[in-house]
Amino acid sequence: MNLHNDPAATAISLHAVGQSALRKEDATLLTGGGKFTDDISLPGQAHAVIVRSSHAHGIIRGIDVQIARGMPGVLAVYTGADVAAYGPMRSNLPFKNRDGSDMRVVLRPALPTDKVRFVGDPVACVVAETLLQARDAAEAVTLTIDPLPAVIDPRAALRADAPQLDDAAPGNLVLDYHFGDSEAVARAFGQAAHVTRLEIVNSRVIVNAMEPRSAIGEYDAHGERWTLYAGSQGVMGMRAQLAAILRTVAEKVRISTGNVGGSFGMKAAVYPEYVCVLHAARTLGRPVKWTDERSSSFLSDNHGRDHLQSAELALDANGRFLALRLTGFGNLGAYVGTMAPQPATLNTVRNVASMYRTPHIEVSVRCVLTNTTFINPYRGAGRPEGNYYMERVIDVAAAEMGIDRVELRRRNQIGPKEIPFKAASGQIYDSGDFPALLARALEAADWKGLARRKREARKRGLLRGAGVGCYLEVTAPAGREMGGIRFNADATVTILTGTLDYGQGHATPFAQILGTHLGIPFERIHLLQGDSDQLLAGGGTGGSRSAMNSGAAIVQAATMVIAKGKAIAACALEAAAADIEFSAGRFRIAGTDRSIGIMELAERLRTGLQLRPDIVPSLDVMHVSEGVPCTYPNGCHVAEVEIDPMTGVVNVVTYLSVNDFGNLINPLLVDGQVHGGVVQGIGQALLENTAYDFEGQILSGSFMDYALPRAVDAPEFVTLHNSVPAKTNPLGVKGCGEAGCAGALTSVMNAVADALSEYGITHIDMPATPLRVWQAIRSATADRQG
Repeated sequence: MNLHNDPAATAISLHAVGQSALRKEDATLLTGGGKFTDDISLPGQAHAVIVRSSHAHGIIRGIDVQIARGMPGVLAVYTGADVAAYGPMRSNLPFKNRDGSDMRVVLRPALPTDKVRFVGDPVACVVAETLLQARDAAEAVTLTIDPLPAVIDPRAALRADAPQLDDAAPGNLVLDYHFGDSEAVARAFGQAAHVTRLEIVNSRVIVNAMEPRSAIGEYDAHGERWTLYAGSQGVMGMRAQLAAILRTVAEKVRISTGNVGGSFGMKAAVYPEYVCVLHAARTLGRPVKWTDERSSSFLSDNHGRDHLQSAELALDANGRFLALRLTGFGNLGAYVGTMAPQPATLNTVRNVASMYRTPHIEVSVRCVLTNTTFINPYRGAGRPEGNYYMERVIDVAAAEMGIDRVELRRRNQIGPKEIPFKAASGQIYDSGDFPALLARALEAADWKGLARRKREARKRGLLRGAGVGCYLEVTAPAGREMGGIRFNADATVTILTGTLDYGQGHATPFAQILGTHLGIPFERIHLLQGDSDQLLAGGGTGGSRSAMNSGAAIVQAATMVIAKGKAIAACALEAAAADIEFSAGRFRIAGTDRSIGIMELAERLRTGLQLRPDIVPSLDVMHVSEGVPCTYPNGCHVAEVEIDPMTGVVNVVTYLSVNDFGNLINPLLVDGQVHGGVVQGIGQALLENTAYDFEGQILSGSFMDYALPRAVDAPEFVTLHNSVPAKTNPLGVKGCGEAGCAGALTSVMNAVADALSEYGITHIDMPATPLRVWQAIRSATADRQG
């Protein structure tokens, strides 16, 4: 192909796989053209407001709705009794307890009738003609609740005298998880020349997506069909959840998702408000809309993280890892979210070994109910924290043994000749060059110049520290995924797939994949993900798997289009199908200059191209892929911080990462994903402090008290790539959406500990806020003087 003489081919090459094409949706979003759920107004819609508990724990004695029902514009007020016929929200994870019994099943109703279990627990739904009328009436609902003692710490929740949240979980214990060979691990620890022990907190975070949750319920009485307009992370998964709750078949439920302003795991599951608006729509015979406010989203959106781990690393005399043991607690909050037990358990197991030879791993975690907002996945969902535990204990072990922290990593890294490598977690790493990542990161970060930079900072009255954060993530496993390709009458093409873009920019890389394989112009390719009525299957977006699952499905579908196209082109070109070749968007008769472009062929079909009776007159494909295996993105991040010892303020001054995401479909978007993940990691590491008092009242329920990272908190990023293609999918790609968090937690907190090491401080928990850092310095200074 001569790109200099073919403008169309040049345009395609600029948007081919591997090019940094700009995101398709940016102009629309930046000029206010996006369509989020709250932008939708259906004819005749009413408005709902949720009444929430102000008690963290208490018995519901009464809910007086009479005054509210009589107020202007009010159409209905619903309580738990009104929605009791619907199914509960629940987790269906197939986990087993240590003794082999099933994980305890805790059911969450749309609205409780027995008691409230956290501040923000919804207890009633008010529907009125206008939003203001619904708000006024919601304030008139009177709750009579007998307060009960609350418990917010998972360790305290397991005590015999602790308040009990749910009869289905005696002692508040939902899951007693165990992985590993305890005897083999005990032998390894018995043979160890050194054992490092470290108590680590994986702090709770509040998600705070840019767009608050919103939902519109609609019911077609004639067809007995429900429609929910809501943000999601995949319409097919939400449809399946909601159908079970509505006690109907999936085909009777439609989920419609437009633009989504961030989710990070939080919008993946069905919430009580969605059941309420659908019930209201059915009983009132009109659409009902609800949109959350930021103040209540702090309480009602699922939170993330919140694990306590005791990490133990056994090493031989040369610093070789013999075994790793984690023993800890996972705080589930007041209910069991759909995926809540997994981050602290299975995902930690899969990720904690990282890129190191660790012959034995044992993970024991008790997942516990408390009177706090319920937990569900948050960006990474066990991947960042698994790597964080390993990287922190490595740094402490290096200091205790007198081994350079970089050298300790080098001694234990898996070498490229050892791959494929079966980790103690059971995962098989198919690709990667971990020593090369570390070496390149240290060189690019000028690691050798660190001592000089520390001296310069000291002259300015500051403490400088550097942290290395290596990581290896295990992306979500295979799932059925749709790869549909539809040739439209307006000479455009639509990709249909069941992942969902909530900020990632899927339309661009998916168009690059299709354009590269079929030669279709980039600007003619559209993406449809958000309408369950038009999809056959879909695993949604989560676990850093969209490029692998949707990408593989698109590639497979494109191959099917080519096969169909050859038979059709043979008719158009009056040749045998066996003589037709396809390349660069054109079907050709082999050995001749006779050809027809794929878009021209689609147009010929629409205008009546004569075909043999056995040929389907369409290039469209509706394909479902069975999915591709996990991938193992990995990297090394190096952060440097400066701390003012007088105030405890920590500033991240430099940040560099070298990552292996396999082949890069769009380097620009990959870098953006890394940057976003890193900033969220910095937020958890240094700023975001979710605080409750002993009564279960949240003390950080607004942006006045909960600090999100801002531009001033992030340094300029240097993002490099050391790509080794994955061998488990046709594109050779690895997930990148959550890796920034994994690198940031480890590198930033290691850097903080390094800076504080001048005071003999070896560890500080997240978030390393100014107050905590200042207190740690003062305590260490007092100990020295004492």
